[in-house]
Amino acid sequence: MLWKKQTKPNNTTAKASGDCWELYAERYLIEKGLSLLAKNFHSRQGEIDLIMKDGDCIVFVEVKYRKNNHFGGAISAVTYQKQQKIIKTAAFFLQQQKLNEYNTACRFDIVAIEGDTNKPDTQWLKNAFS
Repeated sequence: MLWKKQTKPNNTTAKASGDCWELYAERYLIEKGLSLLAKNFHSRQGEIDLIMKDGDCIVFVEVKYRKNNHFGGAISAVTYQKQQKIIKTAAFFLQQQKLNEYNTACRFDIVAIEGDTNKPDTQWLKNAFS
């Protein structure tokens, strides 16, 4: 059964809310058969929310939550600039692991979550950008 997000108190910070949705996405992907390698990986170029493994493929996951889609929704919040930061950060992660993007299977996914906290609509876009 998919883990249900706990309703957040009104005084919760944006960071705490983001952490909660990242945990939700992590558990969602684990239920789909992926395994967790790292969370909130930082470099000078940016941050990757989740780094997962899907078989032999390393999956770099951006998690976005929006309460509604009045301003384009969660997917549209992953702009070209954000994608470039994630790509550069992924290259740094691979370098740290003594790997590179040329001989390592990897992809960039988005987990877009929208709607009510009790029953959110979750979309998993595999290979969303490159």
